[in-house]
Amino acid sequence: MSDIKTLTELMKELEEQLVVCMRCGMCQSVCPLFAETGRESDVARGKLALLDGLMQEMFKEPKGVYERLNKCLLCGSCADNCPSGVNVLEIFIRARAILTGYMGLPAVKKAILRGMLARPELFDRLVEWGTKFQKFFTKPVNDLIGTSCARFAFPLIGDRHFMPLTPVPFHQITPYLNTAPGGRSGLKVGFYVGCLMDKIFPNIARAIVDVLDYHGVGIFMPEDQGCCGIPAVSSGDMKTFNQLVRHNVEKFEKESFDYLITACATCTSTIKKIWPMMVQDDSRNIRVKVKAIAEKTLDINQFLVSKTGVEEGTPGKDDRAVRVTYHDPCHLKKSLGISDEPRTVVQANPGYRLAEMPEPDRCCGLGGSFNIQYYDISTEIGKRKRDNIASTGCSVVATGCPACMIQLSDVLSKAGDRVMVKHPVEIYADGLKS
Repeated sequence: MSDIKTLTELMKELEEQLVVCMRCGMCQSVCPLFAETGRESDVARGKLALLDGLMQEMFKEPKGVYERLNKCLLCGSCADNCPSGVNVLEIFIRARAILTGYMGLPAVKKAILRGMLARPELFDRLVEWGTKFQKFFTKPVNDLIGTSCARFAFPLIGDRHFMPLTPVPFHQITPYLNTAPGGRSGLKVGFYVGCLMDKIFPNIARAIVDVLDYHGVGIFMPEDQGCCGIPAVSSGDMKTFNQLVRHNVEKFEKESFDYLITACATCTSTIKKIWPMMVQDDSRNIRVKVKAIAEKTLDINQFLVSKTGVEEGTPGKDDRAVRVTYHDPCHLKKSLGISDEPRTVVQANPGYRLAEMPEPDRCCGLGGSFNIQYYDISTEIGKRKRDNIASTGCSVVATGCPACMIQLSDVLSKAGDRVMVKHPVEIYADGLKS
């Protein structure tokens, strides 16, 4: 570990961004974490003050600042509501990288991120191995939602109701695609699948392929795709992040396409915003290639509405229509400004009737690794979302993020609710079949 003066010099690169914060407290009013804990150090204003204090050498031990900085959902609610335009997420992500570089990556995270996630083929094999044995350690708990729970007490799993690994991941069902654009659209897309769709929700990926085929959109889906890198960069592990970005760029540069589409809000936001902001690898013009990919990356709902158009039926008006509500993922609405498009996609299926929930864009509480480290707080935040969903009387809740789907499935299942969790594109694909 270097001395504190070295850390201070590294932190200086954040100085111009830190001084923009007026300490007005607007972030306090929208922070889902602060709403649960009531602690100033848990809100963006408090964290920025801690970083400023560290930069001014007011603290001689950065570990406490690091721990507070990591206690964050990275939902972007603070940045989205900041009157001064403070780019809080960028500051936090850069600060995590600086502090991790200074203090070193914890052994457990190093094993997970550099030992597994940074090696996509090994990661796939380990998950496939886990799939074979999960039935011995888990049991189904809600057949409608599809959740399971642990058969025995495990510290990591606890009392979670989780979505099990799919028996066959999507990369085995469809390892590779390279189809020509049809005359109907004249478009070709690169399809970035993402870890959760591949290993837990392959039905979403299948629906996307069906929908794109229906609209005459050519698809390039290279094999052996890796993680988008958000777990690594949010942990400050720049080595793994750069390695994964380079891996994916090299996979997709083998074919030309008009747009890169994803159905994961977090992956879309990461590729479009965090890749250009944080990538440090400049070998083989990676930065230039990252910028080009980021500029043509679109969420699947945004692509369907703005590029191909959705075939809208007449929304259901009678009691036979399925009542569905929609949860806005933070990374989709707050980071990318995408909110109307998923609703348009859902309502294109005439068998569904949209019923808006209260606070549809309030964070569900997952926050990636936050859910692992602070599960009790994550669950409490999720319960508020569950209550909002239940208030609509819906039988389906849709959301454009597989990570949010995991959180919603957990809180709904534990409450004993019989509410299915779907992606908008699944609902749209079902409408095209009927």
